[in-house]
Amino acid sequence: MTLTLHDTLHREKRVFTPRDPNRVTLYVCGPTVYDYAHIGNARPPVVFDVLVRLLRRTYGADKVVYARNVTDVDDKINQKAAREGVPIGEVTARYEAAYLADMAQLNVSPPDIAPHVTDHMDAIVAQIQAIIDHGCAYEAEGHVLFDVSSYETYGRLSGRNLDDMIMGARVEVAPYKKNPHDFVLWKPSKADEPSWPSPWGEGRPGWHIECSAMIEQTLGLPIDIHGGGIDLVFPHHENEIAQGVCAHGHAHSADAHQEYARYWMHNGFLTVDAEKMSKSVGNVLLLHDLVQSMPGEVVRWALLSAHYRQPLDWNQALLDQSRKNLDRLYGVLRDADAALIGFDMATLEEAEMELAENALDPVLDALEDDLNTPAAVAQVFGLGNALRDLLNDAEADINDVAMARWSLIEAAGLLGVLTLSSDQWFEGGDATLKAEVEALLEQRATSRAAKDWPEADRIRDRLNALNVVVMDGPDGATWRVKG
Repeated sequence: MTLTLHDTLHREKRVFTPRDPNRVTLYVCGPTVYDYAHIGNARPPVVFDVLVRLLRRTYGADKVVYARNVTDVDDKINQKAAREGVPIGEVTARYEAAYLADMAQLNVSPPDIAPHVTDHMDAIVAQIQAIIDHGCAYEAEGHVLFDVSSYETYGRLSGRNLDDMIMGARVEVAPYKKNPHDFVLWKPSKADEPSWPSPWGEGRPGWHIECSAMIEQTLGLPIDIHGGGIDLVFPHHENEIAQGVCAHGHAHSADAHQEYARYWMHNGFLTVDAEKMSKSVGNVLLLHDLVQSMPGEVVRWALLSAHYRQPLDWNQALLDQSRKNLDRLYGVLRDADAALIGFDMATLEEAEMELAENALDPVLDALEDDLNTPAAVAQVFGLGNALRDLLNDAEADINDVAMARWSLIEAAGLLGVLTLSSDQWFEGGDATLKAEVEALLEQRATSRAAKDWPEADRIRDRLNALNVVVMDGPDGATWRVKG
């Protein structure tokens, strides 16, 4: 199947054709590092991590260049640094490290390039000057502002009409603006804020110019794919296009947007128990806390449970189901590993491995259909069921079991799950704990068979004290560590 992606700009699915298949470029708006990320912040990196995995499989790992920026200049960063009495770099380093650690828990691969705003001030100033030189920006009272009226197709990405936006603008607008929707490219810093030199005085950049300048300097224009959350379509990405186009003198070209990004992708909103996340409501869930209380793969699975363009409601039922789904898949892998002890994958013939590769096709077809992760999950379950059927068949060929296990692992890897051993998943990799629990389970089975309920209760209490969940099934009891 051919990869198709829904392009926000064109409002339809389009066949993906990179500008250069030997250098496929992808940029995703990354974190503003002033605090821990909340669960909504985790959806874009997980979604686009799946896309990067797919692109690397299709074009080659060394032919995909993935950039995810770090915003380390921001009002909230300044405020936090001022409250703590430390340089902004101390705040940003702390929370960037926390962000990367949390992403690692979710199996999100690091980007190839992680441009920081503070490292690209020269490029930002140069792009602002280019926009001024092409007559699309102006200086006013120490600020440099983009003139939205100078870009004829402003509003195309978001579907907003400039005349309507102007008519609906609020009355209170900075007096130095020519137009209510003109936005800041450069602004003067206050006395206690960090600043950088520029032709327009000491100051710092506006938010939107940061990404457009870093994209051009790190990836070159046009890039193939630009991604982010749906909340960034307007004004951030709309303004990015305007800047990137007008810096090169294409303000009056109807197709100039193609000179900035060829495809635009946006993931949907995330709510918590059907409500928008808000500090005032008190339902902001920090990713840092979630990955301390449950495996990161559970969080990742939950984030991929809905199609990326659809809203996702975060709730306990979603997490419980995600855990059950992964328990089921890790359970079949545990049984397959037991059946394959001593088996050497190198003994499989080329034709057998080709069959195993072909088993991935339904999963790839689902992902190539605009990253349809729910359909891909269903296909992964199909591979798990096929492996279970082989394990239940006493006459099954051991080579078939090995191929089915390999197919399941490879397919799940496209989604970024089933990366642990079954022992790590269920037992935390603690050999001492495993030995004690399995001994207790044997005692439990004996006491229950003898209807010695007081002894069974004692064993249950001991298992609870060990933070162990027991799952009884037709093939006997299995267990896992809670959380």
